[in-house]
Amino acid sequence: MQQRVWAWDAMDLARAIRARSISAREAVAACLDRLASVNPRINAVVETLAEEALAQAGAADAQMRRGESLGPLHGVPVTIKVNTDQRGHATTNGVVAFRDVVAEADAPVVANWRKAGAIIVGRTNTPAFSWRWFTDNDLHGAILNPWNKGITPGGSSGGAAAALATGIGALGHGNDIGGSIRYPAYAAVSPGSARASAASRASIRRRRKSGH
Repeated sequence: MQQRVWAWDAMDLARAIRARSISAREAVAACLDRLASVNPRINAVVETLAEEALAQAGAADAQMRRGESLGPLHGVPVTIKVNTDQRGHATTNGVVAFRDVVAEADAPVVANWRKAGAIIVGRTNTPAFSWRWFTDNDLHGAILNPWNKGITPGGSSGGAAAALATGIGALGHGNDIGGSIRYPAYAAVSPGSARASAASRASIRRRRKSGH
C-alpha cells in the first residue's frame, strides 16, 4: 500500500479508489491505523468502528469489481460527531445520562454520506450537550489540541477538528449554531478549511501537507 494514505484528502482518495490505485479497504485501514496511533494522545474519537468499517470497505471493493454505480465518496473514510444519530450507536452528546441512548435510524446527514459511499470509521467527541467553546465532558473526557496541548481544540466540534487534523478520516462531520465548526476549524485545523450548510450540518475538510 502507498505510504501516508491517511494524509490524503477526500477528493484524492475518492479519485484513487475509482481509478483502483488503492482499494477502499486500504484507505479505511490506513485511517484506522492512524486512529490507533494518535487518538490515545488526543481523545478525538470516542467510539472506534473498526470491524464495521472494514466490512463496509470490503463491500465497497466488491461493488467496484461488479462494476456497479458508485457515489462521489465511494470508499472514503469519515467520522461522525456523537451528537448525531447513527443507527446502532449511542447518541451520547457528551452526556453521561445519554450513554445508552442508541439510535434506531441514521440522521439525514449520516444517511446522505452513506448514500454517497462514505465509510464511517469512528464517532467524535463533543462537550456536554454540544454547548461549549472547548471540548470536555464527564462521559468521554477532554480532547487535546494535536498541535499544542496547552491550547483548546475548540468546540463543540472539537473532536471532528482534531481527528481531521491528525488524519483520522478524510472528512469530519460537525454541526454549527454559534461557531461549533468555525472555531474548531480555526483552533485545531486551519483557517478556511470548514464549510457549513444552511442547515447547520457540515463536513470539515483539510488537505494535510504535514505528518502531524
